[in-house]
Amino acid sequence: MDNKSKYPGLTSNEVANRKARGETNITTPPTTRNFKQIFAENSLTLFNFINLIIAGFIIYTGSYKNLLFLGVIVSNTFIGVYQEIRAKRNIDSLTILNQAKAWVIRNYEKIEIPQDEVVKDDLIMIRRGQQIIVDGVIVETEGLECDESQLTGESDPVEKMPGSEVFSGSFVVSGNAIMQATKVGSESYTYKLTQEAKETKGIYSELILMMKKLIRILTFIIIPVGALLMVTSIASGAHLDKAILGSTAAMIGMIPEGLVLITSVALAVGVIKLSQKKVLVQTMGSIETLARVDVLCLDKTGTLTSGQLKVVEQEVFEKGNLSLEEFEELVGAIVHGLDEDNATGQALMSAFNCPLKKIQPLKQIPFSSARKWSAISFEEMGSFYMGAPEYLFETFNEAQIAKMKEAMAHGLRIIAVAKSQTDIESNDLPNDLNLLGFIYLEDEIRPEAPQTLKYFREQEVDICIISGDHPETVAQIAKRAGVAHPDRKIDMSQVSDEDIPELIKEYRIFGRVSPEQKKRLVEALQKDGHVVGMTGDGVNDILALKKSDCSIVMSNGSDAAKGIADFVLLDSNFDSMVGVVLEGRKVINNIQRVASLYLTKTVYSMVLAALFIFLSSPYPFQPIQLSPISSLTVGIPSFFLALRPNTAPIKGKFLKNVFEPALASGFSVVFFTVMTEIVGNMLHWSYDEKSTVTVWLTGLICFIALHYIAKPITWQIRLLIGVLLSVFLLIFIFFESIFSLVNVFSFHLMVYYVPMMILAPFVFYGLKRVFHYLLNLNIKK
Repeated sequence: MDNKSKYPGLTSNEVANRKARGETNITTPPTTRNFKQIFAENSLTLFNFINLIIAGFIIYTGSYKNLLFLGVIVSNTFIGVYQEIRAKRNIDSLTILNQAKAWVIRNYEKIEIPQDEVVKDDLIMIRRGQQIIVDGVIVETEGLECDESQLTGESDPVEKMPGSEVFSGSFVVSGNAIMQATKVGSESYTYKLTQEAKETKGIYSELILMMKKLIRILTFIIIPVGALLMVTSIASGAHLDKAILGSTAAMIGMIPEGLVLITSVALAVGVIKLSQKKVLVQTMGSIETLARVDVLCLDKTGTLTSGQLKVVEQEVFEKGNLSLEEFEELVGAIVHGLDEDNATGQALMSAFNCPLKKIQPLKQIPFSSARKWSAISFEEMGSFYMGAPEYLFETFNEAQIAKMKEAMAHGLRIIAVAKSQTDIESNDLPNDLNLLGFIYLEDEIRPEAPQTLKYFREQEVDICIISGDHPETVAQIAKRAGVAHPDRKIDMSQVSDEDIPELIKEYRIFGRVSPEQKKRLVEALQKDGHVVGMTGDGVNDILALKKSDCSIVMSNGSDAAKGIADFVLLDSNFDSMVGVVLEGRKVINNIQRVASLYLTKTVYSMVLAALFIFLSSPYPFQPIQLSPISSLTVGIPSFFLALRPNTAPIKGKFLKNVFEPALASGFSVVFFTVMTEIVGNMLHWSYDEKSTVTVWLTGLICFIALHYIAKPITWQIRLLIGVLLSVFLLIFIFFESIFSLVNVFSFHLMVYYVPMMILAPFVFYGLKRVFHYLLNLNIKK
């Protein structure tokens, strides 16, 4: 690039004055939450508020040891804050590395600067593929067309002339220009709209949204049920302190306080691991989404292929009356006159030298993905058009057709060069086009693409290739890369939008696809029940990337595409997608396990609370007694299970997978608690004796559920369960007074609970089969 400009731009003093006045394009808000938001989100929760109310009631009773549960709440809060801050720092550091720059003119020099150093009145050079970062006015243009769909909702490109306004948030789909910044930073008209396209969903995901919905439901249940249980306990003659401890224990048990935390931690750890593999995660929830993807739409260029095109052959036709040398000189003048920075333009400029005597162009039409061609006029020479052959001409002779078929059979891209005697007057093709020759370009397949596609095929992820190239060329590239069914191809320039919902059921190779059609293909797949991932790197992919459930862009892609992507592969390595999928699977599979553990406690606490409202007996647990159960069978193992390297394919429905073991273990606890209550009353056991046996059997059931949920059982899992079970036993031996327990080894208690211990696994697995049938029945309905 020639660094001299005919425009002066701002001087150094003018730039300094504008910075002093605050007229700078301040850095847009980061995609992550700030430290204050992270702390508030993790600490100022509804459940924490309920826990504080519960703590107040316990303090009233004077039984301070029952406040032990607050230690778990505080620990959870600090762990959540710490992990999200770690993830934030990783994302922010990678975002800075990936941040786009801007070319501006200052002191007659073209210089590249960070976007946040652009000031008001700067002259900014914009080209195809860039996102416009400030509001401004066009000073000079060469066929500039902008997509302003983020502002207007209309995806048709808008042609810009000198004096036209442009807005931040739009992106350049064709041409280049020089614009003068009129509004920068927070003053720009579309500052907030731009952020909506870029901003992350933060720590949230489908998993967390589902859990938060569950929490909202529980919130409406916990307080009234707890209050009602306290009232009925007092009415049945229980002492006020015992009634308070019983009802607060029921409420604490119903709160799955660590469930959202552990999901957030798992997602945050996933982000940190991916950042170490040079993957920038711009939306945390997308880790989980990509793991659910069952159709992956790939743009051929830059994804399956390296995007580094090279000219392998050129052919001149007699009708053009040009020698091969004259044809090459002409093409050199055309491509250097157009000076396009896309992969095809760069390959052509590299292959064809600029003529010694530079010909001055009169007018040009830059390439656009919708037109599939570009054009330029030279004084007294006429106009020259370059692009996809079938977009320039309707018919070809037999020799030309045979040559094109042969080239496409080898996966080559074909560029037609044509001439018109008339100068360019509009964006429409002239009637007197004469075909001068063909240029053939080759794009190499990424070395990692075949093994990556093989992996997705083994994981039953369907692959669609969506490209602007000819379907035969795309099919051959797909075949060489190992895409299944490369023969199922179609030319999308020959179909209407109404046909797309049916086409996606039959075809997997889509050629000659317009940007709008890419979006419609994604929409059709989603309406057909698929979770769709989309990869791309250019402005022609942006509509589809935004519409997809999960978008992936290479780091060498356009600024506009990277700005809206869920993932940016910083090393442009297609194989990195496998690591992202595996991290997502770890999150989903492990959170399913963890959720079952937490909801076990919620299930039995809710059912028991409802039952004991109508029973003339105090609630069988005190808050202090739930601490060892919650910590040893849920809290501690959940942290190990949530970060376990479980990358198995996701099977079944999330809710079914979560609730089946949770309902089985929860109702097993209810069964043994009610049995203990009945037998204890018959044998005239004290409240402490009934409570101790209930805690013992509840812990046993939870360990049985943990053993089931933690499958496959490794020696590490056996060791973990063995250690936790030993600690649980030691509590009954050495710390019974602290946890309000009695001697569990009394003969009159063992006569009852030993047979119950033998029965426990049979009850759990029996109920599991029952709930498996009921949940399947409900899903089918």
